[in-house]
Amino acid sequence: MTSEKIVLIEGDGIGPEVTSAVTKVLDAAGANIEWVKHHAGLAALELGHDVMPQETIDAIQQHGIALKGPCTTPVGEGFSSVNVQLRKKLNLYAAVRPVRSLPGVKTRFSDVDIVIIRENTEGLYSGVENEVTPGVVMSMKVASEKGCERIARWAFRYATQRERRQITVFHKANIMKLTDGLFIRQAQLIHQKEYPNIQYEEAIIDAGCMRLVQDPGQFDILLLENLYGDVVSDLCAGLVGGLGVVPGANIGDEQAVFEAVHGSAPTIAGQDIANPLALLMSAVMMLNYLADTTGDSSHLTVGEKIKRSYDQALADDAKTRDLGGELGTAAFADAVIERLNG
Repeated sequence: MTSEKIVLIEGDGIGPEVTSAVTKVLDAAGANIEWVKHHAGLAALELGHDVMPQETIDAIQQHGIALKGPCTTPVGEGFSSVNVQLRKKLNLYAAVRPVRSLPGVKTRFSDVDIVIIRENTEGLYSGVENEVTPGVVMSMKVASEKGCERIARWAFRYATQRERRQITVFHKANIMKLTDGLFIRQAQLIHQKEYPNIQYEEAIIDAGCMRLVQDPGQFDILLLENLYGDVVSDLCAGLVGGLGVVPGANIGDEQAVFEAVHGSAPTIAGQDIANPLALLMSAVMMLNYLADTTGDSSHLTVGEKIKRSYDQALADDAKTRDLGGELGTAAFADAVIERLNG
């Protein structure tokens, strides 16, 4: 395995604890990574920088990949979101969140295996807002043919590479005929012209959400525009135990940032009780991405070994407190490491 330089953003609150636990597991598993540390969020502010320093952006552009702990953006002080800045400046248009049932984590459903793919740069989150007249404000939903086409193609390519069977597009094109209409038309075209091998269906989002909570096993990959993807990805996380047990990635054509999707939880920072699993799962996604982009299958092997180990730890009831166990952050990492060669 060749050595890879990867930007590491430890984040705020519980961020340094969970990133420390994750890097320890990766080192023990044989991932040959040279971490290049940079800051964002409150940690960057405390050093006199912006919440998203240009040097951090430059480092990700240089190395092409980052692992990011949870970062805090101060509320009501004029700071732009760390995550929004990352997506816009690096053009990370595909947000990917795999959600699956985990051994030892009991929820209503036991057969969830869904990947949510969310368009990450357009929609209502484009930030185009204005005051029409005093007391009346407007937010504009943006959809471009290019943006809709590239996320559809990315989703179908991902489905093919990962040997998934079906893509379902959630939409509201019956009401938003232009924006959501464009989104589903591009998905239809990509399916018909380039990826007829993948089953394709559409669902109006309110009916789709009802189907999700009735029987999530009927879905494989969900493709959604920005706002819908934000909401539905958290809904799906709730089907398997919450944001503490799901990974996330923001991917573009040139760079990718892998992150825990939960918050920085400052009230429990420094107490060694945070669950590092979400970031560890994101690191496995990162290793899979490296295997795809570098052609070095040893990254995939290491990722699979880590995945088997944390699955086994959970099955053995080696869990953190949020999952009903008794282990702390570092102890859970140790439990995973103990099972790496088991």
